[in-house]
Parts: sequence; structure tokens; C-alpha cells
Amino acid sequence: MTRISVRIESMPKQARVAAISCSHVPHQSESAIEALLNLLSTLNDDKPFTHFVHLGDLLEAQGASVHPEDAPEHSLLDEYHEAANLLKRIRGVLRPRCKLHWLLGNHDANIQQRNPKRIPRELRQLCDWNSVPVVRKEFQRWEQTPYINGKEACLEIGPLIFLHGFKCGNNSDELEGLEMAYACGGFAHRLITRGHTHQPVEPRQCRRGKIKLPWHVANVGNTAFDERPVYMERKSTEAWGRACLIAEADLEGWKEGRSWQAELVRLD
Repeated sequence: MTRISVRIESMPKQARVAAISCSHVPHQSESAIEALLNLLSTLNDDKPFTHFVHLGDLLEAQGASVHPEDAPEHSLLDEYHEAANLLKRIRGVLRPRCKLHWLLGNHDANIQQRNPKRIPRELRQLCDWNSVPVVRKEFQRWEQTPYINGKEACLEIGPLIFLHGFKCGNNSDELEGLEMAYACGGFAHRLITRGHTHQPVEPRQCRRGKIKLPWHVANVGNTAFDERPVYMERKSTEAWGRACLIAEADLEGWKEGRSWQAELVRLD
């Protein structure tokens, strides 16, 4: 996939970032979205955000499935329309100079594979959402990062590293966080934030046994599933939650020591 780039102007010396993940349109939680918009609007009045990051699985991809039972009530174009509207609503409460990022998740990437075992032939011309006239204007406002298991999938904003995530499991945040910290240069005192598991994790320091390591990890959970799709009925969601990471970081001299602060704000 070709990365869609947005013109980058001179970088400020400090960054203020908001990040969410896993909206799974059209299964997004409207209450969580409203809470997010209120949060962004309130905080933005005090000190404008320089970056907003959607950490992937913006789209559910049910509408692109070859299995009719996967999407009984909506089409792929329906997903595109709702996703573009969601991004527009978020953009509407941010300042014009805020940089907009969409890191593709596994559900997003499933659409763009054009896999004959996954995407029916009649939909393959829609797999590139940046070429679909009715929604491409909004999608192209967002810098899109491909879903790759490696550094290429990471967005680095000074000491902050963002990615969607590949691993699952109880300690997957820390394992993948350390892997990406090493892949992105191994510099200490960085915060690695991801989504993917739908389980919010407050920023916490990595450990090996009782030994504290000089990296922190966080997970923003999800903003999805007011009504769970059929394929989720047998899965446990007790640990799931909706949250937004708010972080501030110095962009100069961050390699010399910790230069960020962050909190996880629940949207439940």
C-alpha cells in the first residue's frame, strides 16, 4: 500500500497528542464518540492538540466479506461513509493545523488485500478507499500508515511511539512495546501506545521480574461495539473498555531522558 502523506510544516518543539483505536465502523459506540468529542473540544480550548492519532481498525470490513452472513445489514460503501463521517466529526473539534494520522489496523488492511478468498470480485474496485469519490476527500486528509509487523507500522512523535498492534495476550502490550522500542532505535524513556486488544492499559513501566526497564507502554482500548456483531457473541469482553490517551512531549532533547507525560481518559 502507498502511504498517503499530508504536507508537514515546521514541527513545534512540543507535541500534544490524542489517540484512540478500534472504532470498527459501523459498530462504533456513539456514547464513546460523544465523550471523545467533548473531551477533545474542552482540552483543545486550553491547549491545542498538535496531533490526533487513530490507531487502526477504523473500519470493521464486514461489508467487504465474501461471506454474506458477515454483513447482513450494511455494505462496504456504508462503512466508508460512516468512517469518513466519524473522521470529519473528530477533525471538526480540532484546530486546522492539527496533524491527522490513521494507522491501519488488521481489519482495515483486510479490505486492501484484494484477496479472492476474502473480497468478492464485484467489490475489489472499492478496496482502495482513497479512490472512492464520495469519501476520498476526507480519507486523504489523514496520513495513512500501512499495517506491517515492524517499524514501518509505527508513528514516532519524539519520545512517543504509536502502532495498532499484532500481538494478543495478557502481556502482549509489554512484549510488543519492547519490540517496537528496539526497532525504533532502542532509545530509553519512550512511551509505546497501541490498540488491537480492546483492553485499556494505563501508561505503565515495563518490567522484567522485579527489574524496572526504561520504557512505558499503554493501550487505548476501543471505541466500538454498542451492539456486538454475531462473530463476537462467544468471545469474552469483560476486560474491554473505551479510552483516549492524552499525551504531551518535548520534541527536542528527548533522547537524554524522559520528556513526556500521559494519561488514559476513559470514554465508557
